[in-house]
Amino acid sequence: MSRNEQKAMTRKRILEAAGRGFRKGGFAGIGVDGLAKQAGVTSGAFYVHFSSKEAAFVESVTAGIEELRAAVVELRAAHGGQWVAALVDFYLGQKRTCDLSESCALQSLVPEVGRADEHVKAALQSHLDALARTVADGLPGGDAADRLRRAWALLSILPGGVSLARALRDAATAEAVAGAVKKAALDLALAVPAE
Repeated sequence: MSRNEQKAMTRKRILEAAGRGFRKGGFAGIGVDGLAKQAGVTSGAFYVHFSSKEAAFVESVTAGIEELRAAVVELRAAHGGQWVAALVDFYLGQKRTCDLSESCALQSLVPEVGRADEHVKAALQSHLDALARTVADGLPGGDAADRLRRAWALLSILPGGVSLARALRDAATAEAVAGAVKKAALDLALAVPAE
């Protein structure tokens, strides 16, 4: 393995560990030393790859959004017209009940961006726009503006439902929330406006 390949692998390992760390503890909940430790590197090695904790956070969030966008593309290819139902089931099932460190960036990292400065928000904007367009392109009916509106709503409903369900102590209530959000998400995403 070449030195460049090894460096790229180390950077990827740090980024993945940073994503898990930020998802689990939030931006303020973990420092560079903790991120480095999770990646199995020194703090000095962390700074070789990222200029700051904020830089690692921005890249973690954008990588998480791109991961979701790629998953939407895969679901559309694999499930055809049923891809929205597959996404909703996955999101309200596995992504709702997995360890927080493995949760979706929309649910666990994007709220942290709301507390960040404009630089961080600007870095995320184009990735969110691309995600919304990818979702919109797979929705039925309506014109482009309507599909984009429904895509934004779907991308808001799902992480909100997951956040609420994760906050509930009672498993039956959490399941009821997930069921209600599933129905609302599917009704909204698949609603074809009258001509």
